[in-house]
Amino acid sequence: MSDALTLPAEARERAGKGASRALRREGRVPAVIYGGKEEPTKIHLEEKELRRQLGTGHFMNSIVEIDLGGEKIRTLPKDVALHPVTDRPEHVDFLRMTKGGKIEVSVPVVFINEEASPGLKKGGVLNVVRHELELVCENDKIPSEIVIDVTGKEVGDSVHISELVLPEGSESAITDRDFTIATLVAPSALKKSEGAEGEGDEEEAVEGEEAEAAEGDEEAAGEEGSGEE
Repeated sequence: MSDALTLPAEARERAGKGASRALRREGRVPAVIYGGKEEPTKIHLEEKELRRQLGTGHFMNSIVEIDLGGEKIRTLPKDVALHPVTDRPEHVDFLRMTKGGKIEVSVPVVFINEEASPGLKKGGVLNVVRHELELVCENDKIPSEIVIDVTGKEVGDSVHISELVLPEGSESAITDRDFTIATLVAPSALKKSEGAEGEGDEEEAVEGEEAEAAEGDEEAAGEEGSGEE
């Protein structure tokens, strides 16, 4: 989970499509904070600042502190509705984080010690199946990343969720299967060269068969000519 972001906000007194359109004309984006066994809190944000934070690329994986008139509310962004043509943000949903509660989040994976993997040193390729893991974490123990060590991995080996020791307070949100996170595969260049060699062998075999057939035709023609004389 990335470092916490701060987003200033103001309370929204009116709801409905008309009020939301009026806010957007003023460069504001309507939003709501829900969860935590509290009534939803209607707010609006400055569009320019929201777009800036969206542009960082990690807004949806960050804790966002909503500064509402001096009150700091820790939240997680859950959904950003964008205009289908302009991609302008039109509405944001935030999930309120409560003390002692748990929440499902997506946490990026990072691979280390690739130089200590025999398979990668031989030219193998790390095929990442899941760039993020869906985890259920305690609110105050959300990891920024999950580190995976590929030391000793050979071509053909895989990394499964069961191999990982997740940080304290975290567990996989997917519990019904031992899913694959990454595999070490043979380099595509090697596969292509092997395929090309195979095609070359086939072409040589065909050419040999054609040559033998041509020689047979010549011998048959000579025998026929001898019989006529």
